[in-house]
Amino acid sequence: MGLGSSLGGRFWCLITATFLGFLGFGSVLPALAPHIRLDLGASDRAVGFVIGTFSAVALCSRPFAGRLADRKGRKTAFLTGLASCTLAGVTYLLPWGVAAMYLARALQGIGEACLYTGAAAWAVELAGVHRSARALGYVSSGIWGGYAAGPLAGTLLGSFHHAAEFQVVAALASAALLTRVDEDYKASPHHARGRWLQRSLIASGITVGFVNVYYPVVTGFLILYLAQRSGAGAVAFSVYAGFVLVSRFFLGGLPDRVHPRVTFYIGLAFMAIGLSIIAAGPTWIWAVIAAALLGFGYSFPWASVASIVLRRAHENERGSSVSVLSAFYDVFVGASSFSAGLLANAYGYRSAFIMAIAALGAAALMARSVFAANDRVADFAAPMVLESMPSVSTD
Repeated sequence: MGLGSSLGGRFWCLITATFLGFLGFGSVLPALAPHIRLDLGASDRAVGFVIGTFSAVALCSRPFAGRLADRKGRKTAFLTGLASCTLAGVTYLLPWGVAAMYLARALQGIGEACLYTGAAAWAVELAGVHRSARALGYVSSGIWGGYAAGPLAGTLLGSFHHAAEFQVVAALASAALLTRVDEDYKASPHHARGRWLQRSLIASGITVGFVNVYYPVVTGFLILYLAQRSGAGAVAFSVYAGFVLVSRFFLGGLPDRVHPRVTFYIGLAFMAIGLSIIAAGPTWIWAVIAAALLGFGYSFPWASVASIVLRRAHENERGSSVSVLSAFYDVFVGASSFSAGLLANAYGYRSAFIMAIAALGAAALMARSVFAANDRVADFAAPMVLESMPSVSTD
């Protein structure tokens, strides 16, 4: 079966709309801190607080986004996110000083929560739950692609205000594209809705969280650490990001064809090897190789866990399930950002990478319960049977 075969035009319109939404997100990032610090004359502390507002609001918005996607539809959640992003872009342009920056970042946090939840649940249903890992891989590629191209677009536009205007245009273009995408999902009025945070999702969420402890370590300290060793920081980070994007796009569907436990632990192994090489203070070439291994490995754990969660979830709970996993990601990334900073300040950059390696070990242990609860033959064999059947496209 070819790459993305039989996914249909609606699916690819959704992925393109996701890319455009996150392209706008990324466009304001390069000039945001300089604009707050230099143009508005705010303090460094204000810069940190404004930027951090996004993460805090995104986390608090996850339950709302999940419930919205399940009760009103994936398309409604996605369009709500785009509307919030449009308002954020407009708010950036208002003459309200730093207050406008706080409000815009809060709106952007709501937008990200709704965008991702709507996109992930909708993509899985358009592709078919038996291809959930492939669908999530393409969604992640759209997000990473948008975040990668957005800062370049913002830099080329030359000013913060032009970048904010571009965010509005990108969000509106994404919304216009979605008018071509019909949604099949209908909320069931008879389905009994449980709590947002269900006990069955806690182990999966903690597993995803531990896997992503490494993320603020790499984004915050990789370049600084390697600058002291081999000077390969910028190249290594670009290679890492490139391997994440390419691997998720071309290999994101592996957990649909190979048992997700296998792809999860293979991904963890590659990540651990890459981080261990980096922590050892490698030469230039080994730093680049380690970054490639890390990026390649990181492409699999999320899809491996999320695909199992979404296969088991009732269709009226998939949005909430996605938002729960995303919330655990937010919590662990936020906590590990502070922890990595404290460790690096007290013991040097290497200690932060050692913390990330230890977190992968914790993820490996926690994942045993995730996969043990999903180890019945029917949980994985059924998707494989469906994959082999001829598909009938309605697009």
